[in-house]
Amino acid sequence: MEADHSLTPPPRIGPTPKMKLQTMLRAIWSFRAFYIMLLPGVIYFIIFRYFPMYGVIIAFKNFAILEGITGSSWVNPWYKHFQDFYQSPYFGQLLSNTLLISVYKLVWGTLPPILLALLLNECRVRWLKSIVQTLTYMPHFLSWVIIFGILLTLFSQNGGLINRWIVEAGGTSIPFLTSTDYFRSILVGSEVWQNLGWGAIIYLAAMAGIDPTLYEAAKVDGASRLRMIWHITLPGIRSIIILLFILKLGHLLDAGFDQIYILYNIQVYPVADILDTWVYRTGLQQLNFSLASAVGLFKSIIGLILVLGANRMAKKWGEGIW
Repeated sequence: MEADHSLTPPPRIGPTPKMKLQTMLRAIWSFRAFYIMLLPGVIYFIIFRYFPMYGVIIAFKNFAILEGITGSSWVNPWYKHFQDFYQSPYFGQLLSNTLLISVYKLVWGTLPPILLALLLNECRVRWLKSIVQTLTYMPHFLSWVIIFGILLTLFSQNGGLINRWIVEAGGTSIPFLTSTDYFRSILVGSEVWQNLGWGAIIYLAAMAGIDPTLYEAAKVDGASRLRMIWHITLPGIRSIIILLFILKLGHLLDAGFDQIYILYNIQVYPVADILDTWVYRTGLQQLNFSLASAVGLFKSIIGLILVLGANRMAKKWGEGIW
């Protein structure tokens, strides 16, 4: 009697898990130099980004410094600190100020670096290009304390250079740094000025990777420089523009604590007080670390949602990060 082979499982097709592991290890060993260079960055993020996430649990505890994280008691209900923040009389003002300042910086800070990069890319005078590029990216390395001194020299109501010109022209001095009408413009303008050249460097690097034969073919077809910019350069850096936009969305609720904390004053609290500055005053100066952690967790969750949503929208055009 012949054996029934109908129940015999089919032979395995494709590599086994062991073969896949061996292939992966060989690939890692082949590029070991790159992984070694990557290692310091990975260690940095593990120590200073991922490991501190353990401390998020104090947002759900009555944290006491002497008792530590594990010794502190759990809060009841678990959302008490979030509720306290939401019921604060300043919640609406803080959230609106944070969103408005962040959106202003996002909108006004996206286009100028692209325009500067396009102008530098089209410039054929090398010495002029080098001088402009150096002068525009140097402010990126200045601290906000130094920039505040520059702004004070320019916009101070008493003795500021701009106000001196206004007074000499027959006008009256304007309190740029203490007026709720002008303070947000000062914040956004100084932010754009500081990061203008640095952002242009990123776009210039992306433009350098565009195939030069595309420009040669377009020139043969009679395309003007504007046509080449519109149909070759901008599509060539579209992925970088979307990438930076998505990354900026993740920090939409940050709004720039360092800048605002140094520049603002009590007269402009109604338009300049943001989540981070309020947390610093209320949560950290008063040693209410649980409240500060709750607000930080709230910001992180909103940032995560924005990044995921923006990436999902970007994938419809085939330009998502992942």
